[in-house]
Amino acid sequence: MQDLTWRETLLIYTNPRVIAMTFLGFSGGLPFLLVFSTLTAWLTEGNVSRSTIGFFAWIGITYSTKVLWAPVVDSIRVPFLTKILGQRRSWMLIGQIGIASGLGLMSLIGPSDLLTLSFCAFLVAFSSATQDVAIDAFRIESAEPEHQGAMSASYVFGYRLALLVAGAGALYLAEYFSWTITYLVMASLMLVGVVTVVLV
Repeated sequence: MQDLTWRETLLIYTNPRVIAMTFLGFSGGLPFLLVFSTLTAWLTEGNVSRSTIGFFAWIGITYSTKVLWAPVVDSIRVPFLTKILGQRRSWMLIGQIGIASGLGLMSLIGPSDLLTLSFCAFLVAFSSATQDVAIDAFRIESAEPEHQGAMSASYVFGYRLALLVAGAGALYLAEYFSWTITYLVMASLMLVGVVTVVLV
């Protein structure tokens, strides 16, 4: 690979695919804290016992086992969507719809029904892990080797930004409004990923 000048290196970040990875990174990072520390804060405020809150930590196992789910995402076509968007983007969209739906349901249920809330949180985590698998494959396949570093950097930037929104941002919203509104806002922010998938 030829050596690039500083200007050529910086221009890589103006590539539409590289820019898109920032928004996909945001979509990938947003659900993470919403089923972990932010959810813990909500449950604590709802006077849920520590042992019960600890049970919710098991939801995170979906992120650890996504390597087992990856071959399914890699090989199975999504009816109708795959023809329009392709293999990777169709699975990204499925994951994003699952995340938004799960967050929306969580906002309506809350700590009053912990069993249903746990299923909704699992839907969010499982859909998030599915989206992660599809985004990783998309990043690798959609750009030239010299763009891979910039693609990864853009993804991480978007991911970290989403962690701030889903962490501190969500807590501020909950303080001034309510947890219901907070999770509804977070669900609506998944539109960032949906629009990116459609346009990229």
